[in-house]
Amino acid sequence: MAVRGIRGAISVSADTKPEVLAATRELLEELLRANGLEERFDDIASAIFTTTRDLTSAFPAEAARTLGMSAVPLLCATEIPVADSLPQCIRVLLHVNTDKTQAEMVHVYLRDAKRLRPDVKSAQ
Repeated sequence: MAVRGIRGAISVSADTKPEVLAATRELLEELLRANGLEERFDDIASAIFTTTRDLTSAFPAEAARTLGMSAVPLLCATEIPVADSLPQCIRVLLHVNTDKTQAEMVHVYLRDAKRLRPDVKSAQ
């Protein structure tokens, strides 16, 4: 079994705790569904969340815990402030133990974050 990475991102319209947590939950639910991990949190080795500097109202990891990922090591960080980058964006990198190939991992980009990776067809 190998460790594979699954990427995702979502944008929010406001920096409020309810908005950040709801968007993170939406992103995680779609990532888990698209990759068949809804009830398989033991397969998730860890998750790294980043937010743009304009999001400071909540830790995205809080949303993961409400989904039941309380035993998964979670880390939040700030994205580097690149000029002209997408504002109000939450990103995640899941490390998953799986027999699938990296090419079989489904990456999910929602809302305005779709423009980050136009080459990736998100599961929607």
